[in-house]
Amino acid sequence: MRSPLLGRHGAVEGTGPDAGVAWHYGDPTAEQRALAAGGAVVDLSATGVVTVTGPDRLTWLHSITSQELSTLAPRTSTETLVLSPHGHVEHAAGVVDDGTTTWLLTETAPALAAWLDSMRFMLRVEVADVTADWAVIGEPVDAEGREGEPVTWRDPWPRTLEGGTRYGPADEEHPGLERPWRLVVVPRAGLADAVAEREQAGWRLAGTWASEAARVAAWRPRAARDVDHRTIPHELDWLRTAVHLNKGCYRGQETIARVHNLGRPPRRVVMLHLDGSGHLLPEPGAEVSLAGRAVGAVTSVARHHELGPVALALVKRNLDTSAELLVACDGGDVAASQEVVVPGEGVSVDRPAPRPPVARGLGPRIVP
Repeated sequence: MRSPLLGRHGAVEGTGPDAGVAWHYGDPTAEQRALAAGGAVVDLSATGVVTVTGPDRLTWLHSITSQELSTLAPRTSTETLVLSPHGHVEHAAGVVDDGTTTWLLTETAPALAAWLDSMRFMLRVEVADVTADWAVIGEPVDAEGREGEPVTWRDPWPRTLEGGTRYGPADEEHPGLERPWRLVVVPRAGLADAVAEREQAGWRLAGTWASEAARVAAWRPRAARDVDHRTIPHELDWLRTAVHLNKGCYRGQETIARVHNLGRPPRRVVMLHLDGSGHLLPEPGAEVSLAGRAVGAVTSVARHHELGPVALALVKRNLDTSAELLVACDGGDVAASQEVVVPGEGVSVDRPAPRPPVARGLGPRIVP
């Protein structure tokens, strides 16, 4: 679905998962600055919207996804993951309930709705992909929606939610705290009016260039960009907000528990500061190498108005965290320095202590 806001003067359409909405409106630097100052709105109407209704909706979603949802209060935001049996991320969704309907904001709406529908069995739930009727806008506000306001999902990142854990820095030291963010669900037919209302209040319309630059700088995972067929949540420090470690069983839960308690994630997310002197920017999927050997791949790329060219990448966990890397670009490799997100040791802050070895032969010896 193509946004009507692409008709604005200077609008340049995005690509990939941002196709159908504007990448920028002619001045991406000014749009980023307005967003950072708390005075911009972003058209994110490419985001999918799935609704779940019925009296069993929350307990049912709780039983098949990674988050504690059975006691979710109205107008309280969280997020959840659908995992494969081996613990790989298949779907991610922002979750908020309005008291009668659970709203799932996702980038895989048709597939997620189809999977949920296949899991209903005899429960009293109804699933619908309502993306054709509802659109999403993003705004730099750190507040839940109030009663009488549109359905609103407040991004919990990077706060470590109850039942979650972290591999990266403490919440109060995390750069994501500098990115207040929420998504507001509006009727698709009223998308332009919702944006115009904010513009009348003095806000600027910004494109996804601005919101993506802020997201990358905040180390915030995005399923459509940072997840491949073998991603587990630990690699992206996603146990902060999307996984509850103390709930009952669900698909993929064994991998979540085993890696957290006993193992280490095979890869780790890192933010790369790219050499901008050559004005080259890699594409998502570009190879990351060290001494001629591939050690990972770029997942998200942005040109930040203060940090310059930056990227998120998934690299081998045991890669030296201080190593200077090269990123493949069309036109030549680009040098990149690492900013650690998930530490190389791959251990969460609350990993249980290993059990001491059990000594044998220490009992009393019986001599015949």
